[in-house]
Amino acid sequence: MRKFLLMAALCAALVGASCEGNGHPSTEEAAKPAAPAYPAEVDTVAQKLFGLENDVVDYGDLAKNGKEQAFIVNKVKITPETMAPGLLVTRAAIIEKDGKSWNEVLLIDEHLKNTRGFLGGQPISAVDGWRVQKEEDPKDGLEIYLTPLHKPAGGYVETLEIRWNPQVKRYQSLDRNFEHFLAESPSLEPIDER
Repeated sequence: MRKFLLMAALCAALVGASCEGNGHPSTEEAAKPAAPAYPAEVDTVAQKLFGLENDVVDYGDLAKNGKEQAFIVNKVKITPETMAPGLLVTRAAIIEKDGKSWNEVLLIDEHLKNTRGFLGGQPISAVDGWRVQKEEDPKDGLEIYLTPLHKPAGGYVETLEIRWNPQVKRYQSLDRNFEHFLAESPSLEPIDER
């Protein structure tokens, strides 16, 4: 009887140990996408722009314009319990390789800017963080959907789409129906209607 109990205890211990490391990633690990492969020089540029706490979340011919680009983000450090998980950022940028140098072609921080000015359709007041959703379209390239983490002062929480406009050769925002590109504005000051 003692041998039987000893064997049963040993079997139970082995079954319990094998269940702990079952080879399946946890839900949190499975939800984490693999980091893209990119050259070391992208890290150098990312650190100059955003410091050490940055993540390269996409790399390649993102705009389908034949140039190397990298999508770099500063993630929100602590996600509030009331907020759904996702890619939450305080700052982000797309950099593009031009010859031997890298240039910032899109900046996402308190406001949205490209090389020509502020993107159309964005809140006038500063936004303290964004929820980012990105999709790859085989024809149009990277499509970025941005939603403010909090309601902007005097505004609404609206999702904006940004993608490469091949006609003007830069990233631009789209209208509310995500059909037509919006022009940039040189400033975000309210219009004086006197």
